Amino acid sequence: MNAPPPPARFQRAPAPVRASAADGPVRLNKRMADLGLCSRREADAWIEQGWVQVNGQVAEMGVKVLPADRITVSRQAQGQQAQQVTILLHKPVGYVSGQAEDGHQPAATLVQARTHWAGDASRTRFSPQHLRGLAPAGRLDIDSVGLLVLTQDGRVARQLIGEDAATEKEYLVRVQYGDTAQNVQTAFPPAQLARLRHGLSLDGQPLKPAQVDWQNPEQLRFVLTEGKKRQIRRMCEQVGLKVVGLKRIRIGRVVLGNLPAGQWRYLGPGERF
Repeated sequence: MNAPPPPARFQRAPAPVRASAADGPVRLNKRMADLGLCSRREADAWIEQGWVQVNGQVAEMGVKVLPADRITVSRQAQGQQAQQVTILLHKPVGYVSGQAEDGHQPAATLVQARTHWAGDASRTRFSPQHLRGLAPAGRLDIDSVGLLVLTQDGRVARQLIGEDAATEKEYLVRVQYGDTAQNVQTAFPPAQLARLRHGLSLDGQPLKPAQVDWQNPEQLRFVLTEGKKRQIRRMCEQVGLKVVGLKRIRIGRVVLGNLPAGQWRYLGPGERF
Protein backbone atom coordinates (compact mmCIF):
# COMPACT_ATOMS: atom_id res chain seq x y z
CA MET A 1 0.00 0.00 0.00
CA ASN A 2 1.41 3.39 -0.96
CA ALA A 3 2.23 5.88 1.78
CA PRO A 4 -0.13 8.88 1.96
CA PRO A 5 1.19 12.10 0.47
CA PRO A 6 2.79 14.59 2.86
CA PRO A 7 0.64 17.43 4.25
CA ALA A 8 0.17 20.33 1.88
CA ARG A 9 2.37 22.63 3.90
CA PHE A 10 5.25 20.15 3.75
CA GLN A 11 7.25 19.08 0.73
CA ARG A 12 9.01 15.75 0.45
CA ALA A 13 12.81 15.81 0.32
CA PRO A 14 14.47 14.33 -2.77
CA ALA A 15 15.52 10.72 -2.38
CA PRO A 16 19.23 9.91 -2.30
CA VAL A 17 20.61 8.98 -5.69
CA ARG A 18 21.61 5.63 -4.31
CA ALA A 19 21.05 4.00 -0.93
CA SER A 20 22.66 0.76 0.08
CA ALA A 21 20.79 -1.72 2.24
CA ALA A 22 23.89 -1.81 4.42
CA ASP A 23 23.58 1.90 5.19
CA GLY A 24 22.96 2.37 8.89
CA PRO A 25 21.09 5.13 10.68
CA VAL A 26 22.55 8.64 10.60
CA ARG A 27 21.54 11.86 12.32
CA LEU A 28 18.73 13.67 10.57
CA ASN A 29 20.72 16.87 10.12
CA LYS A 30 23.46 14.96 8.28
CA ARG A 31 20.93 13.20 6.04
CA MET A 32 19.33 16.54 5.16
CA ALA A 33 22.74 18.03 4.33
CA ASP A 34 23.63 14.97 2.23
CA LEU A 35 20.39 15.45 0.29
CA GLY A 36 21.41 19.04 -0.46
CA LEU A 37 18.46 20.53 1.42
CA CYS A 38 20.50 22.74 3.74
CA SER A 39 23.52 22.81 6.01
CA ARG A 40 23.58 20.80 9.24
CA ARG A 41 23.27 23.98 11.28
CA GLU A 42 20.30 25.09 9.23
CA ALA A 43 18.73 21.63 9.61
CA ASP A 44 19.03 21.88 13.39
CA ALA A 45 17.29 25.27 13.32
CA TRP A 46 14.45 23.86 11.19
CA ILE A 47 14.06 20.82 13.45
CA GLU A 48 13.92 23.09 16.49
CA GLN A 49 11.16 25.11 14.79
CA GLY A 50 9.16 21.95 14.07
CA TRP A 51 9.59 22.41 10.32
CA VAL A 52 10.83 18.86 9.59
CA GLN A 53 8.90 15.60 9.61
CA VAL A 54 10.13 12.02 9.36
CA ASN A 55 7.54 9.53 8.12
CA GLY A 56 4.78 12.03 8.83
CA GLN A 57 5.85 12.78 12.42
CA VAL A 58 7.45 16.02 13.60
CA ALA A 59 11.14 15.24 14.10
CA GLU A 60 12.95 15.69 17.38
CA MET A 61 16.47 17.05 17.75
CA GLY A 62 19.12 14.33 17.47
CA VAL A 63 16.86 11.72 15.85
CA LYS A 64 18.52 9.22 13.50
CA VAL A 65 17.07 8.11 10.18
CA LEU A 66 17.52 5.33 7.63
CA PRO A 67 17.77 5.78 3.84
CA ALA A 68 14.19 4.55 3.41
CA ASP A 69 12.73 7.08 5.86
CA ARG A 70 10.60 9.79 4.29
CA ILE A 71 11.75 13.32 5.17
CA THR A 72 9.45 16.28 4.58
CA VAL A 73 10.24 19.96 5.04
CA SER A 74 7.83 22.76 5.84
CA ARG A 75 7.16 25.42 3.25
CA GLN A 76 8.06 27.93 5.98
CA ALA A 77 11.61 26.58 5.90
CA GLN A 78 11.67 26.75 2.11
CA GLY A 79 10.41 30.33 2.18
CA GLN A 80 13.07 31.33 4.69
CA GLN A 81 15.75 29.69 2.57
CA ALA A 82 14.53 31.45 -0.58
CA GLN A 83 15.29 34.80 1.07
CA GLN A 84 18.93 33.92 1.71
CA VAL A 85 21.50 35.63 -0.48
CA THR A 86 24.93 34.84 -1.86
CA ILE A 87 27.30 37.72 -2.53
CA LEU A 88 30.27 37.85 -4.89
CA LEU A 89 32.97 40.26 -3.74
CA HIS A 90 36.13 41.41 -5.50
CA LYS A 91 38.43 41.34 -2.49
CA PRO A 92 41.34 43.78 -2.59
CA VAL A 93 44.70 43.36 -0.84
CA GLY A 94 44.67 44.09 2.90
CA TYR A 95 41.40 42.41 3.88
CA VAL A 96 41.09 38.98 5.52
CA SER A 97 38.43 36.50 4.45
CA GLY A 98 37.02 35.69 7.88
CA GLN A 99 37.29 37.23 11.33
CA ALA A 100 39.35 40.39 11.92
CA GLU A 101 42.97 39.62 12.77
CA ASP A 102 46.16 41.63 13.42
CA GLY A 103 44.26 44.87 12.87
CA HIS A 104 43.02 43.87 9.43
CA GLN A 105 39.33 44.13 8.61
CA PRO A 106 37.25 41.20 7.33
CA ALA A 107 36.22 41.42 3.68
CA ALA A 108 32.55 41.36 4.70
CA THR A 109 32.89 44.97 5.91
CA LEU A 110 33.05 45.98 2.24
CA VAL A 111 29.48 44.78 1.69
CA GLN A 112 27.63 48.10 1.93
CA ALA A 113 25.05 49.90 -0.14
CA ARG A 114 27.66 52.32 -1.51
CA THR A 115 29.95 49.50 -2.73
CA HIS A 116 27.16 47.56 -4.49
CA TRP A 117 28.28 47.33 -8.13
CA ALA A 118 26.14 49.37 -10.50
CA GLY A 119 26.50 46.59 -13.08
CA ASP A 120 24.75 44.00 -10.90
CA ALA A 121 22.17 42.33 -13.16
CA SER A 122 20.39 40.39 -10.37
CA ARG A 123 17.93 43.24 -9.63
CA THR A 124 18.15 42.36 -5.93
CA ARG A 125 17.91 45.42 -3.72
CA PHE A 126 20.38 45.67 -0.85
CA SER A 127 18.92 45.16 2.62
CA PRO A 128 20.75 45.18 5.98
CA GLN A 129 19.20 41.77 6.69
CA HIS A 130 21.40 40.36 3.94
CA LEU A 131 24.36 40.85 6.29
CA ARG A 132 22.94 38.54 8.98
CA GLY A 133 24.75 35.24 9.09
CA LEU A 134 26.77 36.18 6.01
CA ALA A 135 29.92 34.03 6.02
CA PRO A 136 32.80 33.37 3.61
CA ALA A 137 32.55 30.12 1.64
CA GLY A 138 36.28 29.64 1.23
CA ARG A 139 39.37 31.71 1.91
CA LEU A 140 41.50 34.20 0.06
CA ASP A 141 44.56 35.34 2.01
CA ILE A 142 45.29 38.94 2.90
CA ASP A 143 47.81 39.44 0.08
CA SER A 144 45.55 37.94 -2.60
CA VAL A 145 42.76 39.56 -4.60
CA GLY A 146 39.78 38.45 -6.62
CA LEU A 147 36.56 36.52 -6.27
CA LEU A 148 35.38 35.80 -2.72
CA VAL A 149 31.99 34.22 -2.01
CA LEU A 150 29.99 35.28 1.04
CA THR A 151 26.72 33.47 1.67
CA GLN A 152 23.79 32.98 4.03
CA ASP A 153 22.93 29.72 2.25
CA GLY A 154 24.28 26.53 3.79
CA ARG A 155 23.81 24.67 0.51
CA VAL A 156 26.24 27.01 -1.23
CA ALA A 157 28.75 26.73 1.62
CA ARG A 158 28.58 22.94 1.51
CA GLN A 159 29.08 22.88 -2.26
CA LEU A 160 32.17 25.09 -2.08
CA ILE A 161 33.86 24.07 1.18
CA GLY A 162 32.13 20.87 2.33
CA GLU A 163 34.01 17.64 2.98
CA ASP A 164 33.33 16.36 -0.54
CA ALA A 165 33.61 19.74 -2.32
CA ALA A 166 35.35 19.53 -5.70
CA THR A 167 34.39 22.82 -7.35
CA GLU A 168 37.10 24.22 -9.59
CA LYS A 169 38.79 27.47 -8.57
CA GLU A 170 40.88 29.36 -11.13
CA TYR A 171 43.74 31.74 -10.33
CA LEU A 172 46.19 33.96 -12.20
CA VAL A 173 49.55 33.93 -10.40
CA ARG A 174 52.46 36.26 -11.16
CA VAL A 175 55.78 34.69 -10.16
CA GLN A 176 59.54 35.18 -9.96
CA TYR A 177 62.18 32.44 -10.17
CA GLY A 178 65.19 33.35 -8.08
CA ASP A 179 66.47 36.68 -9.43
CA THR A 180 64.48 36.22 -12.64
CA ALA A 181 61.45 38.51 -12.75
CA GLN A 182 61.00 38.71 -16.52
CA ASN A 183 60.50 35.86 -19.00
CA VAL A 184 60.26 33.46 -16.07
CA GLN A 185 58.77 30.80 -18.31
CA THR A 186 62.07 30.36 -20.17
CA ALA A 187 64.12 30.04 -16.96
CA PHE A 188 61.76 27.73 -15.09
CA PRO A 189 62.48 23.99 -15.61
CA PRO A 190 59.62 22.02 -17.26
CA ALA A 191 60.13 19.22 -14.71
CA GLN A 192 59.22 21.63 -11.92
CA LEU A 193 56.09 22.67 -13.79
CA ALA A 194 55.14 18.99 -13.93
CA ARG A 195 55.56 18.80 -10.14
CA LEU A 196 53.17 21.71 -9.71
CA ARG A 197 50.59 19.80 -11.71
CA HIS A 198 50.96 16.62 -9.67
CA GLY A 199 53.51 15.35 -7.19
CA LEU A 200 53.60 17.86 -4.32
CA SER A 201 52.40 17.37 -0.74
CA LEU A 202 51.29 19.81 1.95
CA ASP A 203 50.87 19.10 5.65
CA GLY A 204 51.93 15.50 5.04
CA GLN A 205 49.14 14.89 2.49
CA PRO A 206 49.58 14.53 -1.28
CA LEU A 207 47.80 17.21 -3.27
CA LYS A 208 45.17 16.43 -5.88
CA PRO A 209 46.18 16.93 -9.51
CA ALA A 210 46.04 20.58 -10.61
CA GLN A 211 45.91 22.32 -13.97
CA VAL A 212 48.94 24.62 -14.19
CA ASP A 213 49.97 26.39 -17.41
CA TRP A 214 51.76 29.55 -18.45
CA GLN A 215 49.34 32.41 -19.13
CA ASN A 216 52.21 34.63 -20.23
CA PRO A 217 56.00 34.58 -19.57
CA GLU A 218 55.58 35.91 -16.00
CA GLN A 219 52.18 34.54 -15.03
CA LEU A 220 50.82 31.05 -14.34
CA ARG A 221 47.20 29.91 -14.49
CA PHE A 222 46.20 27.47 -11.73
CA VAL A 223 42.95 25.49 -11.57
CA LEU A 224 42.49 23.68 -8.24
CA THR A 225 39.74 21.50 -6.79
CA GLU A 226 40.89 21.87 -3.18
CA GLY A 227 41.73 24.81 -0.99
CA LYS A 228 44.39 24.28 1.65
CA LYS A 229 45.64 27.35 3.50
CA ARG A 230 47.92 29.46 1.26
CA GLN A 231 48.07 26.45 -1.05
CA ILE A 232 49.34 28.09 -4.24
CA ARG A 233 52.00 30.13 -2.45
CA ARG A 234 53.25 27.04 -0.62
CA MET A 235 53.22 24.96 -3.82
CA CYS A 236 55.29 27.58 -5.59
CA GLU A 237 57.79 27.76 -2.73
CA GLN A 238 58.45 24.04 -3.10
CA VAL A 239 59.60 24.49 -6.71
CA GLY A 240 61.60 27.68 -6.16
CA LEU A 241 58.99 30.20 -7.31
CA LYS A 242 58.03 33.36 -5.43
CA VAL A 243 54.44 34.58 -5.82
CA VAL A 244 54.32 38.33 -6.36
CA GLY A 245 50.63 38.55 -7.28
CA LEU A 246 47.65 36.21 -6.97
CA LYS A 247 44.12 36.77 -8.27
CA ARG A 248 41.16 34.37 -8.21
CA ILE A 249 39.07 34.82 -11.34
CA ARG A 250 36.60 31.92 -11.26
CA ILE A 251 34.79 29.55 -8.89
CA GLY A 252 32.96 26.79 -10.72
CA ARG A 253 30.89 28.44 -13.45
CA VAL A 254 30.90 31.87 -11.80
CA VAL A 255 33.56 34.32 -13.01
CA LEU A 256 34.88 37.56 -11.53
CA GLY A 257 34.37 39.30 -14.85
CA ASN A 258 34.29 43.10 -14.76
CA LEU A 259 33.44 43.40 -11.07
CA PRO A 260 35.68 46.24 -9.76
CA ALA A 261 37.99 45.73 -6.79
CA GLY A 262 36.28 46.56 -3.49
CA GLN A 263 32.78 46.16 -4.97
CA TRP A 264 30.27 43.31 -4.86
CA ARG A 265 27.18 41.90 -6.52
CA TYR A 266 24.54 39.28 -5.80
CA LEU A 267 24.64 35.78 -7.26
CA GLY A 268 21.86 35.92 -9.85
CA PRO A 269 18.79 33.65 -9.83
CA GLY A 270 20.03 31.72 -12.86
CA GLU A 271 23.68 31.41 -11.76
CA ARG A 272 25.09 28.19 -10.36
CA PHE A 273 28.55 27.26 -9.20
